[in-house]
Amino acid sequence: MTTPKQISIPTFNTEAEEVEWWDAHPDAATEVMRRALVSGKARRKVPLRTVTMRLSVPDIEAAQDLAQRRGLPYQTDIKMLLHEAIGREQLL
Repeated sequence: MTTPKQISIPTFNTEAEEVEWWDAHPDAATEVMRRALVSGKARRKVPLRTVTMRLSVPDIEAAQDLAQRRGLPYQTDIKMLLHEAIGREQLL
């Protein structure tokens, strides 16, 4: 299979459908990652710093519930949510 020039990624109704599509289109996954690396959207080995924050118990429990539904560790999910929120604020 050759690398697609135009990638058309469908909308998925379930995570299982998405997994099946990406498994059937490995060249598309490679091309998407290549483009992200070239454009700088995907970064390699970003330096990290450990941060300690006090959060309310209800917020932590809600974060854990959301992360579990997404199939992620809750600290990873919180990090992603924080990153997205900062990105939105920077656009203002």
